[in-house]
Amino acid sequence: MTQSVESTATTVASRHPEAWWKTAVVYQVYIRSFADGNGDGIGDLTGLRSKLPYLADLGVDAVWINPWYPSPMADAGYDVADFRDIEPSYGTLAEGEAFIAEAHELGIRVILDIVPNHTSSEHRWFEAALRDEPGARDRYIFRPGRGPAGDEPPNDWQSAFGGPAWSRLDTGEWYLHLFAPAQPDLNWEHPEVRAEFEDILRFWFDKGVDGFRIDVAHGLAKDPALPDAGERLPGSQHTDPHPAWDQDAVHEVYRGWRAVANTYADRVFVAEAWVPGNDRLARYLRPDELHTAFQFDFLRAPWRSVSIRAVIDDALEQAATVGAPATWVLSNHDVPRTVTRYSRSQPDHLVETDWERARWALEEPNHELGRRRARAAALLQLALPGTAYIYQGEELGLEEVEDLPDEVRQDPTWFQTGFTDRGRDGCRVPIPWSNDAVPYGFSPFDAEEDTWLPQPGHWAPHTAEAQAGHPESFLTLYREALELRREFFDTPHAVEWLDTPRDVLAFTRGTVQCWVNTGAEPITLPEGLTVVLGSVADITGGVLPSDAAVWLSEPGAGESR
Repeated sequence: MTQSVESTATTVASRHPEAWWKTAVVYQVYIRSFADGNGDGIGDLTGLRSKLPYLADLGVDAVWINPWYPSPMADAGYDVADFRDIEPSYGTLAEGEAFIAEAHELGIRVILDIVPNHTSSEHRWFEAALRDEPGARDRYIFRPGRGPAGDEPPNDWQSAFGGPAWSRLDTGEWYLHLFAPAQPDLNWEHPEVRAEFEDILRFWFDKGVDGFRIDVAHGLAKDPALPDAGERLPGSQHTDPHPAWDQDAVHEVYRGWRAVANTYADRVFVAEAWVPGNDRLARYLRPDELHTAFQFDFLRAPWRSVSIRAVIDDALEQAATVGAPATWVLSNHDVPRTVTRYSRSQPDHLVETDWERARWALEEPNHELGRRRARAAALLQLALPGTAYIYQGEELGLEEVEDLPDEVRQDPTWFQTGFTDRGRDGCRVPIPWSNDAVPYGFSPFDAEEDTWLPQPGHWAPHTAEAQAGHPESFLTLYREALELRREFFDTPHAVEWLDTPRDVLAFTRGTVQCWVNTGAEPITLPEGLTVVLGSVADITGGVLPSDAAVWLSEPGAGESR
């Protein structure tokens, strides 16, 4: 398929109004695990292009693709060796351009992942630094060590994946890597670094890309003094200031990026910014900085109405203050899948430290309960004003694969914690498309290679093929919800809370109400309203069961589902 960037932009713009990103539903594609077109067990562009009709039928407005750049895969592509090309195991740059054009023809925008905090250790810049070419090390953060022999790290910073955040070269100098040693941190005080990334943005915008999700957007700038962090470990970056995270200097970078985006039409940035609270998040969303930022407090909230409402109120207050839409997310490639998260007792926050993860995993998951809650949470997410992101497989009701054999695990967290933190592989297992046995249509039926992470043997009922057309399936729920969202919730109407019992959330937006019962007992719904869509099939007699949600409208305002 051949089509110019200009004509595809016209095609996609015909479906979306100006500032399309303020109400969009975006589908996250973890490309290694989405669809394998050539049979090597790894997802690729051939597979992704073949599934574009599925995404169009699902009803999403855009796709966000995890890094598709050339990479040694020390961290599943987040160690980028070349920001202007495509990873060969995924395809070619020409295939990437064809994908963008084909997506646009179907009215689907394309958001890429950009990784500005670090490069791969095999990036040409870092290879030049290892050769100690003049000025090359200035693009990264190199420092002499401490101690009489310089054999101690420059400070006490720890890697987010475990272990020290510094590695020593044979020359005796140390370099900073807040993630894996194969991911050296860039020095964002260096003008060449800033100019390079602004040029990378232009490169992809010129190819028709509609926006970028910014990895570790709260990183980049460091306290120039590189002071010790003390008890402020990387895992506490969400609640306690750390000299490597959320530094004020990062905002100058994003003002430059916004100036680049403003020279194109309808481009968007979304920030992955783990910060202590919405007051800090709002700083990234000023009119001359980024357009949107993930509302991670929504993802981290336990299945309790009081907690969820507090998060929603805080997010909507911030949105009104800064003029940027709230960006709701229930799951992604870095956290336990929604079904599994809701399958166990609910802590006061997302399970994330080694000790909490181990304790939490001791509980036997109740996936039936988790799926029931996840369906209800989806209706809540899609009824809220703003942008919604869906992680691939959420629409199929997939659970975390927690029993992966140790020998197949690939997340650097597993290795850098001395095999104590199982990491994120369980939410990255290739998704099932068809057939009743592995690889469930993820790879061609005659594929000679196993999938890069093994799939469980009980996923046959959860394939897209098995769920298609089934009136009570996850996939049907998502398709109907996305269709109805455009009819009822793609509006400027604000959330108006209704009086409810303690364990219940309910609000009106325009002519439709959303009710969510997080409690253990059924509740009575208002009389005279029509069920538009329910997360369960047994919403009869005006009663909403426990762990369920429903959209209600005035009679005649919407078709009963």
